[in-house]
Amino acid sequence: MNFTPEVEGMLCIAKGPKNGPAPIPQEGKWDQVKEVKDVSGLTHGVGWCAPQQGACKLTLNIKDGIIEEALVETLGCTGMTHSAAMASEILPGKTILEALNTDLVCDAINVAMRELFLQIVYGRSQTAFSEGGLPIGAGLEDLGKGLRSVTGTMYGTSAKGARYLEMAEGYVREIALDADKEIIGYKFVQLGIMMDMIKNGVDANEALEKASGTYGRFDDAVETIDPRHK
Repeated sequence: MNFTPEVEGMLCIAKGPKNGPAPIPQEGKWDQVKEVKDVSGLTHGVGWCAPQQGACKLTLNIKDGIIEEALVETLGCTGMTHSAAMASEILPGKTILEALNTDLVCDAINVAMRELFLQIVYGRSQTAFSEGGLPIGAGLEDLGKGLRSVTGTMYGTSAKGARYLEMAEGYVREIALDADKEIIGYKFVQLGIMMDMIKNGVDANEALEKASGTYGRFDDAVETIDPRHK
């Protein structure tokens, strides 16, 4: 280490307090994080690319500084799905510091990693006050039955009104309208559950109906329409 002449000639003064970093909450306890291996927790982060064509929600489950589980969900940009595929292979097994300085292929995923890193090292993880944290696999459970991300897709114009395309329950098959042409409900199909049925040998049409449901006053509709074709 090199010193300037001014510093070299200074009198050495002893340092007093050595308290270390402030403790942060992690998995039900308070820790002084001095090294990467001191970090644990499960949390989520959201990122976006410069042109804002797409976004990424990243979920990491970190144990002793190592990413043990990664869930990469993308929205909006078709190319991001391939980037997410690569990121799902890249992230597990890396320390969070390695992951922060790794090209995760897509800017939106990189930004999500940055935002998540800030949360986790400042003690603001989702499991900050959960004793022992969450087991590996907790991120996958966020997807629920059928292992599909929860997405919402709506479209509307001033000339023709709204079209519900995808709700939390699933793919919207029909929109219910009353006598005033106002939306009063919808019929949906849970695609993940439907595909599981088909894989187990259920006829596709039967699976479609079994995995379908309605929301709102669908049965009171004066008219129903396919939001993608009418």
